[in-house]
Amino acid sequence: MRIATFNINGINTRLANLTAWLEATSPDVVCLQELKATQSNFPEAALRALGYDAVWQGEHRWNGVAILSRIGAPVLTRRSLPGDAKDTQSRYIEAAVAGVLVGCLYLPNGNPQPGPKFAYKLAWFARLAAHAQSLLDSGAPVVLAGDYNVVPTERDIYNSRSWKTNALLQPESRAAYAELVGQGWTDSLLERFPENPPWTFWQYFRQAWERDAGLRIDHLLLSPALAERLRDAGVDPRQGLNL
Repeated sequence: MRIATFNINGINTRLANLTAWLEATSPDVVCLQELKATQSNFPEAALRALGYDAVWQGEHRWNGVAILSRIGAPVLTRRSLPGDAKDTQSRYIEAAVAGVLVGCLYLPNGNPQPGPKFAYKLAWFARLAAHAQSLLDSGAPVVLAGDYNVVPTERDIYNSRSWKTNALLQPESRAAYAELVGQGWTDSLLERFPENPPWTFWQYFRQAWERDAGLRIDHLLLSPALAERLRDAGVDPRQGLNL
């Protein structure tokens, strides 16, 4: 099973890009973040024409997450992260696909910090950790994939000097991620590239791509039952699709 995660940053705006990528790579399961589309505006028919069934949780203008599968329709298990009934932001969705439980997440950015957005980020992280522990306790094969908006360590960024005040690099953010992984999850990219894991994000200005000035903020965490089946991991580098 090939599982991918992709912050699409507007699924309808970039549907042609997504279509080209799916046709070129044919992943079995895809976790999408930042749909920026309401529930009724999700392009279900277009994706089905490509052979993908989907479950999604939309939100007007912001956020939104989806799970696509071409190996059987995803069976929805959750539309939101438990722990705060008042939280209406569409940042987590979960479904069973071919015997694997897939959690797709878009963790809050947290900027500017300090402030309410950073507090929300840490609170959301705590809720994720609590739910993740319950998933581990189940013994099921689970992947938690998505945009975590966390640069785990200094080796996960090209140069941290201009990012010192950014919420993605704060000690609290990094500690929360480390504690999550410490529950027993395997960071798939780090497992494959223990010395120099590849970047997953480049900014759209200052020639970040050309300079390879990237960050690693997108992660696929595997439960022990799934980690033992890990064969490879990587980042699709194709710039030509303008993904």
